[in-house]
Amino acid sequence: MSSDDETGDLPAALEDIVSTGAAADAGDGEDRLKGLPRLLRYAMLSTNGAQHVAERLIAEIHELCPHLPQSAAWALERTFDTGVELAAELDQRAVMQDEPNLRSLADCVRLLSLPAPRNSRHLEEHQRVGKALVHAFFESLGPVEKELGCDIEQFTFGWAALPACTGMLSASVSATANAVYIGSRMAERRFAAAKAKIWQQFQDEYRQKAKKEEEQSAAGQVPASAEADVIPARHVMVARLSELEMKSSKLKDILAPLKHAINTPLPLVEAPPLHKVRSALAFEFPWAMNVIDFALADLVGRTTVYLRPLLLVGPPGVAKSRFARRLGETLGVSIWREDAARADSAVFGGTDRRWNSAEPCHAFLAIAQGRIANALVLIDELEKAGTRSDYGRFWDALLGFLEPETSARYPDPALQTTVDVSHVSYLATANSLDPLPSPIRDRFRVVTFPSPGPDDLDALLPAVLVDLARERGLDAVWVPPLDGTERAAIAQHWKGGSLRQLRRMADAILRERDLRAARN
Repeated sequence: MSSDDETGDLPAALEDIVSTGAAADAGDGEDRLKGLPRLLRYAMLSTNGAQHVAERLIAEIHELCPHLPQSAAWALERTFDTGVELAAELDQRAVMQDEPNLRSLADCVRLLSLPAPRNSRHLEEHQRVGKALVHAFFESLGPVEKELGCDIEQFTFGWAALPACTGMLSASVSATANAVYIGSRMAERRFAAAKAKIWQQFQDEYRQKAKKEEEQSAAGQVPASAEADVIPARHVMVARLSELEMKSSKLKDILAPLKHAINTPLPLVEAPPLHKVRSALAFEFPWAMNVIDFALADLVGRTTVYLRPLLLVGPPGVAKSRFARRLGETLGVSIWREDAARADSAVFGGTDRRWNSAEPCHAFLAIAQGRIANALVLIDELEKAGTRSDYGRFWDALLGFLEPETSARYPDPALQTTVDVSHVSYLATANSLDPLPSPIRDRFRVVTFPSPGPDDLDALLPAVLVDLARERGLDAVWVPPLDGTERAAIAQHWKGGSLRQLRRMADAILRERDLRAARN
């Protein structure tokens, strides 16, 4: 390091960046992050959508090391190479000046500069940051609030897993975005397991209570809940039937798979942090950010998941149905899929118990299948529903479920009682609005789903490979990402638009890999 490095004039552009970063840090309202180790603070800022994150870090570096050429280079061109050079310089100065703050600043630069791991140089830098994150995480376990602790744990171990999950990563976004995605997938599985355990405990307690009340009733005593049912918070009693009805021979076959959803309060899935849902969907559908924001805006301020009827309109093959499914999955609700082309009102709205084919309405079946009161019903190709009225049009039957007033007291023809299906969300897809009657259009919020373009190829390929691996019964880690030659072959022939075409191309490449492996 020469003396010129220390005394050179600071570029005017860098002065502006330093001022912006200092102002952003001073005006930051994230008080809950103040006590965190620096590396965790920048990790949370970058994943929570904070403003001017890199500028804040540059201002901190400039305060300790003013007029640093590597700092200026990274400030003006934030690439992996300029970031690594700045981090190395800060590490060297940390040793020479015995200043630990410089080492933590170096780790923060790496955190914000690293792309998804693709080679040995990337892996070495990722491991350095990963070790620092884990160390900082265990340091912060005590003093932070639970929700923030969960966010930190999700990001930390999502980052640590990046080198082992290369087949699931997107090369078009940063390592921090990939860490959020991987961490959220890990957290979803842990949450699902915990939720299943709690739900099982709740059912066991409810059965014990019901058994006790039945014994009291048989002994001529008045059960404690005879006057009024106590329904837990954020639960809904979807359907009630008398004890006599539950024992009816006519309902025996119908009720057998549905008993858990009758006379039992069912939980409402709570709305997850929307910024996490947005990050997960943006990772998979970067070309549809307007649709993501439009859909999630309906959940702002809600404590439980409920979407007003939403219709995605766009050309075939652009992943409308897949987006609808992933939206439901990231929100944590169960999904009931309905093919409008094969449905009619007698099927969707339920059939009378006097018929051999009697079954409850599909909204109630969706609830029973998911064991939650706010399931999501996904209706594919809504415009292709039949127009014959022999058994009633599907569109006409659907109208009653889209109105909160009628869906809260829907007269189910099979159960012959009213059911509360007002918490069910309806998400439909269509290639065109033209065939749809105006009452349907009026009740759905309509949003155009765009087609992906060639620039989205790198974001799409990881998800396509994961889906193809799942179809083959394989874990995604066993399907390596496409190499340069394979990607170039796809890029030459896929110019955007249909994802079905892209899947066929990727599947052909995987089959060719299998053939080469068999020959060798």
